Amino acid sequence: MNFKKIFIFIALSIAIGFFGCAKEKAGAPTQERITKNLVPPKAEVKGENFLIELSDLQVTTIEDITSKELVETPKLTGHIVITNKSKGMLDIQGVTVEYLDQAGKPILFESGEKIATASLYLRITKPEQTTEGSLDVTIPRKATKEKALGKIEISLVYIPAPLNRETIVFPEKIE
Repeated sequence: MNFKKIFIFIALSIAIGFFGCAKEKAGAPTQERITKNLVPPKAEVKGENFLIELSDLQVTTIEDITSKELVETPKLTGHIVITNKSKGMLDIQGVTVEYLDQAGKPILFESGEKIATASLYLRITKPEQTTEGSLDVTIPRKATKEKALGKIEISLVYIPAPLNRETIVFPEKIE
């Protein structure tokens, strides 16, 4: 009799342990990261003093899987190359980005969206010198809607270098 009670007790303990400690299945992800390439993926434009090249342009969004609503402010990333085409040194302060619709009107950020449309550089470039960097800014949710984005406007903030340096070498010897 005691063996039956012990066996039943062990069997119940194992059953309770097995079912009570079983892991719950992990829930399916509720958000999805979507990356889309911009068309064209590479752009090159010459301004008055600079040649600006953009490449590997992508927009990354995070949306709720069930509602398809954007959860965060989308990001625009890419690679930027800036070449000084002037005859003097220029002190690059930063780059700002503005988004325009098909009619050329600005696409504004809505309330609650994170606004990060500038990148800081702080580099002095000599004539024909190139500086490279990453473009990592936010883009309005409206601009990611189908055919809403028409153009991207890049503003380069710079100061003509007020100081010019000249090095003069004198031939001298110690005797």
